[in-house]
Amino acid sequence: MKLQLAIDELNLQQALEKLESLEPYIDIVEVGTPFLIDAGREAVKQISEKFPSLEVLCDAKIMDAGAYEAQLAYDFGAEYVTVLGITDNLTIKGCVKQAKKQNRQVMVDMICVSDLASRIPIIESLGVDVIAVHTGADQQAAGRTPLDDLKEMKKYAKNVKIAVAGGINSNTIYDYTALDPDIIIVGSGILNADSPVKEAKLIKQALVK
Repeated sequence: MKLQLAIDELNLQQALEKLESLEPYIDIVEVGTPFLIDAGREAVKQISEKFPSLEVLCDAKIMDAGAYEAQLAYDFGAEYVTVLGITDNLTIKGCVKQAKKQNRQVMVDMICVSDLASRIPIIESLGVDVIAVHTGADQQAAGRTPLDDLKEMKKYAKNVKIAVAGGINSNTIYDYTALDPDIIIVGSGILNADSPVKEAKLIKQALVK
């Protein structure tokens, strides 16, 4: 089980400083969408160069021009790029084609996909690497958690890895590890903790079987 740190609200310098102490406890660094808008692909480039032991995910949330936009991320050092599960199959196929060309990976973000049962088999057939349960910040504020979606996804996903994100912290981590996802995504649960290093360590310990 891998731990993915989602960085959304930091600037590039702040992110690089935080990663200095958090590097031993994480596996994947996510250049989150707000971070990507703020710092651009340079964030992907600098993180991948400064922390070669970590995989970098570019949360581009691709909705169109799949191959081209995926290439923009991969060329700057991203191991993963995200594409939205609600987009056209041709866009997802384009991301997969480019990923295979560059020996990289595609994660499908299932935010706002309402019918997981019918959509997951189609997405799997397109050759993606990871499908991610994602309960967005606005949905979390309304009281929703990703646990139910994760349980449903586990029923239908047969051939891909599963990631889960949405308000996870050291107090709730065992609810998620019990469902055995491949990647746990944590953002504010670590970065806004009183001690981010202590929180990351506690979560990482929970992932070790």
